[in-house]
Amino acid sequence: MLIYLVLAVIASTLMALGLLMMKSRAEALPDARGTGIVRGVLAWFRDPVWLGGTGVQTVGWVMYVIAVSQAPVSMVAVMMQGGIALFVIFSVVVLGERARPAEWAGIVAIVVGMILLSISLSAGASQGAMNDRTVIALSIVLAIGAATAFMSPRLAQGGTAQAIGSGIAFGLAGLFTKAMTDAFEASSLDLEIGVIAMGVITNPWVYATIVANLAGMVMLQNSFHQARGIITMPLSSALSNLVPIAGGMLAFGERLPTDPIAAAMRVAAFVLTIAASTVLAASQEEKTESDAVALKNAGAAS
Repeated sequence: MLIYLVLAVIASTLMALGLLMMKSRAEALPDARGTGIVRGVLAWFRDPVWLGGTGVQTVGWVMYVIAVSQAPVSMVAVMMQGGIALFVIFSVVVLGERARPAEWAGIVAIVVGMILLSISLSAGASQGAMNDRTVIALSIVLAIGAATAFMSPRLAQGGTAQAIGSGIAFGLAGLFTKAMTDAFEASSLDLEIGVIAMGVITNPWVYATIVANLAGMVMLQNSFHQARGIITMPLSSALSNLVPIAGGMLAFGERLPTDPIAAAMRVAAFVLTIAASTVLAASQEEKTESDAVALKNAGAAS
């Protein structure tokens, strides 16, 4: 299992680099929303730097698929948070972004959660068979939650809703990826190319994974356009890991270690991830409100 968890760390690094490339082009590229979503996405794909970023991310995603096919999805998901630290460092050094004390607290909480999870890895994690109905029900509930975030003017205005939506979409994509790989392993398909291709075509989780990843990509790039990447990426990433954590326990029968100390560490890692997401979302909302007040005062002064 350790080999696949290391592979997950490499995957998270590549995905962070890809996201940095995409964020670096946020100001030069248009939003993709409403009636202009197709025009906006086409503009993104015509940009060589942004397109290169998606290529780097794709390589990372392939490594993630390999890792999640052999290790419990909840453990791999939190290990993927390692890319957050790299993205934050690159955002500060390369993009010149800055964070406030509360925002740094949220980022540090995620890193501490990863350390606690790493210490608890030796206790292992049990995993059972997938429950299709639970995966579908969880997907519906989370989709409603994402839609609710977009209904809040304050969350939508500052790009926070976009970050939340992208995190949920990427999290569901991770859950669907695990379902996809489990379906392949459970089948008795031969290794003939034609049979494998038919198995891919007829597997509904393949299409669910693609749609969820595309939706997450669009929403994340839109959030990059509206807000600092040092906030939106950790927020999106934290939520994208909460979904597989919950899904792994509810739909795949993953359980906490029997060792009480290891179990407590793992629970603490999950709680810190939730707390960090809350802190980062609240911080971004406060910044949006302060920017609006400053703009209003500037208008009144002129």
